[in-house]
Amino acid sequence: MLQKAANILRKSCRHEDIKARWGGDEFVLFLMQVPEEEIKSVCERIRNYCNETRVRDVPLTMALGFSIKSSVNQDIEEVLKEAEDSMYQQKLAESWSTRNLVLSTLLKTLGEKSYETREHVQRMEQIAIRIGEKVGLSDTELSRLKLLTTLHDIGKINIPEDILVKKGPLDEKEWKLIKKHPETGYRIARATEEFAHVAEDILCHHERWDGTGYPQGLKETEIPLLARIVSIADAYEVMSNGRPYKEPLSREEVIAEIKRCAGSQFDPDLVELFLSI
Repeated sequence: MLQKAANILRKSCRHEDIKARWGGDEFVLFLMQVPEEEIKSVCERIRNYCNETRVRDVPLTMALGFSIKSSVNQDIEEVLKEAEDSMYQQKLAESWSTRNLVLSTLLKTLGEKSYETREHVQRMEQIAIRIGEKVGLSDTELSRLKLLTTLHDIGKINIPEDILVKKGPLDEKEWKLIKKHPETGYRIARATEEFAHVAEDILCHHERWDGTGYPQGLKETEIPLLARIVSIADAYEVMSNGRPYKEPLSREEVIAEIKRCAGSQFDPDLVELFLSI
């Protein structure tokens, strides 16, 4: 993304203009002896190039701001600060729609390369919300639970498709890659203000009640409650509906398997609540 952004900036202004990486994901352009209208044209070119650019199906977006130093007496630091403030104003105005676009693109890509389809998430959500209501979660916590079911496997976006849809057992190297997805999902959620509050739950949704899960080996109530709920909802949905490499189980078989895993994989109290539903 950084390389594509740099190329866009090179293409959008003159050879003699200074194009610099300012730090992290920020860039600065110094355009010498350029009127305001031309600056606006440069901004428009950058936006147009961004609209045409994807990196692994994720749209490339840039927030832009500018300021003009019109006399030698002006402090360059102040000019830079004005440009940055202008950029942040645009970022605030566009951030929610941009992040939604990025998230929906990631989820669409994940659905196309794996079995994490919208239908899977919707079925999971129905189960998870019913457990959450039975537990007595507040409306705020139920909203978090809903978001968690949508994002729980977002970290699989980084895993090659041939591993995600493999019909036989995974080898050790493939299994190591799969086990990294909660951490990847955690980082994706942490990077976005609107989703940061479910990052910890994403990280923990493959922990097991007996402490043999991953990535941290948490056990019992060390595992966040919402992650424990999603763990049951996910297992129930997968067993009930099957996968191309796995036949669905009957209702009786699913219930028997969840009962068998109570106290090892699943929170036994939540299993009891779940079975009462």
